[in-house]
Amino acid sequence: MIVITAPTGNIGRRLLPLLLDSAPARGEELRVIVRDPARLTDAVRERVEVVTGSHGDPEVLDRAFEGADAVFWLVPPDASLTPEDAYRGFTRPAAKALVTHGVGHVVGVSALGRGTPVADRAGLVTASLAMDDLIADTGVAYRALANPSFFENLLEEAESIREKGVFTDAVDADRRAPLVAVADIAAVAAGLLLDRTWTGSDSVPVLGPQDLSPNDLARIMTEQLGRPVRYERQPLYELYTTLVGYRLDEAFAQGIVDMKRAKDQGLDAGVARTPDTASPTTFEEWCARTLKPAVLS
Repeated sequence: MIVITAPTGNIGRRLLPLLLDSAPARGEELRVIVRDPARLTDAVRERVEVVTGSHGDPEVLDRAFEGADAVFWLVPPDASLTPEDAYRGFTRPAAKALVTHGVGHVVGVSALGRGTPVADRAGLVTASLAMDDLIADTGVAYRALANPSFFENLLEEAESIREKGVFTDAVDADRRAPLVAVADIAAVAAGLLLDRTWTGSDSVPVLGPQDLSPNDLARIMTEQLGRPVRYERQPLYELYTTLVGYRLDEAFAQGIVDMKRAKDQGLDAGVARTPDTASPTTFEEWCARTLKPAVLS
């Protein structure tokens, strides 16, 4: 029995079809925790067991983890909370339920940065790494998917790219760093969940095929979209003001700012890319398949 949290989110909705394709042949049953089952397709609901509710709710977790062998764990960050409460606080009931129900394996969505000089002052990433420690301390076999920023974050910039030919971030225009497609994260998660021969606690970096700077992204988007795209760096103080203006919790907004500052100081540069840590989807491919329809629609 594999339990999937956040099955309708960016990663979960790509993970679930991969498991549905392979799990039944391996004798695996699938159970999902979802607030609104209507967001699942009829075809999916017919093939999985659905537990309705939040995976931050102890009663929901008790139902969902009963008889479970493995769990895919993803925290949906709540910007109304502090980073500590949004990650460790949300995960604490799950840590207890993992022990209560004897779950053997957990695959969690986390971040790069462990072991770097800025890991303890990286805002949301620091909170995510603390969440990993909480899960690992339960004694389950745990694999934290250590991810850089997602290609998909640029979809939030689609309107600005379409109307102004501009996207923004808070890092230096020439700082190269890994970036990854969420489909590649889902593929790594599926492999770990289906082949549970691993033990102990460790991180699994998912680094994409190459490091890219904002200027590299602008060049590739210009080529793929057939229109000029340029990068504008947003000052951190301006980012904080904007986030608070959107009514994010002030500590959560500061957590985003601290994460951005840490990324500009090399937070994502602590792991070498190897055949084991690279993932296949290129930014060019992602632009053609995903960003171009969003910008040009």
